[in-house]
Amino acid sequence: MFFRRGLLSRRIKIASIAAVILAVFIIAASGGTFAGRVEPVEEKIAGLSQRIGIDVKPSRKSDVDYARLDQRLQRLVEQDNMVGLAVGIVEDGRIRFLKGYGTTVAGGDEPVTIDTIFRWASLSKGVAADMVAKLAEQDRLSLRDPVGRWSSSLRLPAGNEDKATVSDLLSHQLGLFAHAHDSSLEDGRDDAELRASLASLNAICPPGQCHAYQNVAYDAASEVVEKATGISYQQAVRDQLFLPLGMTSATLTRDGLVNAESWARPHRGGKNSNPVEVTDSYYRVPAAGGVNSSIKDLTIWMMAQMGRAPDVLPDGALDEVQEPRVGTPGEKRRMREFAERLNEADYGLGWRIYDYAGHRLIGHRGGVTGYRSLILFDPKKKSGVVALWNSGTAQPGGLEFEVMDMVYNLEPRDWLELNELEDSSERAFSGTS
Repeated sequence: MFFRRGLLSRRIKIASIAAVILAVFIIAASGGTFAGRVEPVEEKIAGLSQRIGIDVKPSRKSDVDYARLDQRLQRLVEQDNMVGLAVGIVEDGRIRFLKGYGTTVAGGDEPVTIDTIFRWASLSKGVAADMVAKLAEQDRLSLRDPVGRWSSSLRLPAGNEDKATVSDLLSHQLGLFAHAHDSSLEDGRDDAELRASLASLNAICPPGQCHAYQNVAYDAASEVVEKATGISYQQAVRDQLFLPLGMTSATLTRDGLVNAESWARPHRGGKNSNPVEVTDSYYRVPAAGGVNSSIKDLTIWMMAQMGRAPDVLPDGALDEVQEPRVGTPGEKRRMREFAERLNEADYGLGWRIYDYAGHRLIGHRGGVTGYRSLILFDPKKKSGVVALWNSGTAQPGGLEFEVMDMVYNLEPRDWLELNELEDSSERAFSGTS
């Protein structure tokens, strides 16, 4: 899966994918985590290094205190506002930590494992942007094309679908007010009809001039992919991204979630709540919020964003999606609890870009009813963290900065709010972030 460009033949690349998957299963057999026993696991994996095509032997001592972090995550999942949680950490381009906590349903006895399926919610937007950028890298479209050339249903005020570019679509710069028609989508209205009816709205700015977050409109990206490839969005993503990366658990449908052998049930509350129904609203806009997978596969996805799979995601495509396109001061306000170190927030194509204590970070957060998610990584250091959980609390969001503080050797902060829990730990975590 993670190999140097041009180094391996197609047959050996396939073997590489299988080797990485096998390596992850070895992790699972070791208890699902590297924490506290890095070397024994590394000894087992070291024999696979030639087949994987990279050096999996630790190059240096870890900056992350995995034992301490594991203890804090155990404390976190004991909180009443939690049900289940899964976490993955990559350091120096290598998976160093994978573990599940809690249960798949409140009051149940099925534990969350590294193979339990959760919803990604808005982390799905990065998948759509990567897919479109990959097609642009193949000269099958241009990011500067008018989005109306590629989307069959998107209509914007004053015919702006012929002025807004594909890049404007993926950076939420269509000139619409934020979250246009989300409530109608959740009420069951057809997504294509809703995209067409956007033309009746009042524009808040010309395309490309302001940022306002979208879901219904953003899913025009799935139509862009379908027209450029001639196949369904789900098939294109599966064939050109997920399967080549070995992400065998990743799907884009409700059935892919609820028919999984182990899947986390959604909860609006925590341990004292009942699971809620899995609706299909955001599965009908898969580019905006349709992906499901295990934490194992989300961790693999993060590694690909770090440039570890250039034959699947070329460097040029990653450069496009990770380039800041527009400032997002609203994101800074929403993340104000981290203002001590979070200096700037911008949006690229399907990805957020942060200046955190002088370091450039790429990431996103997401949430739909009963599920929350996060991904944050430093592409230069090839280190980062992913997490999935099945309750309505925002509290685990502090995990990403606790991990990155360790990576950067910064003075630790109680970003998880475990020492001084306040009512704010129950604050809403935006479902379309």
